[in-house]
Formats: sequence, C-alpha cells, structure tokens
Amino acid sequence: MRGMKKFLMLLLPLLLSGCVSANNAASEFSGNDLMFAAMMVPHHEQAIEMSEIALTKSTNPEVIELATEIKNAQSPEIAEMKSWGDLRMGSHMGHSMDGMLSDDEMAALKNASGEEFDRLFLEGMIKHHEGAIEMAEMVVDSQNTRASTLGKAIIETQKLEIARMKELLKK
Repeated sequence: MRGMKKFLMLLLPLLLSGCVSANNAASEFSGNDLMFAAMMVPHHEQAIEMSEIALTKSTNPEVIELATEIKNAQSPEIAEMKSWGDLRMGSHMGHSMDGMLSDDEMAALKNASGEEFDRLFLEGMIKHHEGAIEMAEMVVDSQNTRASTLGKAIIETQKLEIARMKELLKK
C-alpha cells in the first residue's frame, strides 16, 4: 500500500502538469476570442456551402473564380478557429447571426439559375460578408495575436471581395 501511495504522489504532479498545460492552451484565447470563433465557424461554413452551389450552378467565370477563392480562403480559417479549443457550437447557432442567409434564401439560391442565380449569390454573399466583418471587429484588438490577425485578415479580404461583388452586380 505504501508503494502505491508513493507511486501516486509521483504521478500526481505529472497528471496535474498535463492538465495545466492543456488548460493554458485553451486559456490563451479569451472568452471573446472563443465566442467569435464559435460564431464565425458556422458563418464560414454557410459561405462555403453558398460557394459550392455557385461552383455547380453559375456559368459566369468571374462568379466561379470568386466562389473558388471564398471556399479556399475560408476552409483553412475554419480549421484555424477549431484549433483554438472547445468552441461549443450549437447546430442552430448560425441562423440568427448577421449576414446569414435564411433557409428560404438558401432554397431560392439553390433553385435559381443563370443571371438570377449570379445576382442572388452576389447579393447574398455581400450581406454575408458584411455580417462577417461586424463579427471580426470583435477580435481585432484581442491580446491573442492569432485571433487579432485572423480578425484583421477577414475584414481586409472580405471588404475587397464586397467591392468586387458590387462591381460584378453592375455588369
């Protein structure tokens, strides 16, 4: 019994140090950083879904190029945010966030074709990006450089894409 107690006394600091380092990894992000990520992940997932629809439905090379760029940019951002820790994302979390398309808007997008599709995609993605920019403002001043850098990159990229989409709508 005494040997077991000694073993546990030696093991306890190792177990605790493992727990502490795991908690430190999660705590490097503030609650605000994690809330941003928990909201932005489903937001980005919908943008990717919209882009995937555009890749199959649009015949406009500029819309296809834009959808490809959005999909390629936001997939790694999702992976980055998911690496921050337990985001506690609910399955319906995204539906009430700014810029998210409603189920009816997504259905209209899926059912549209030709120029109507391109217009709905561009208008919907502009709205979507504007919501993402608002959310990204939450972390631009974060003490965590990964969170603030990502927030700033989202704002910069999506502002440029909004300007590009507005130009495409004029054509």
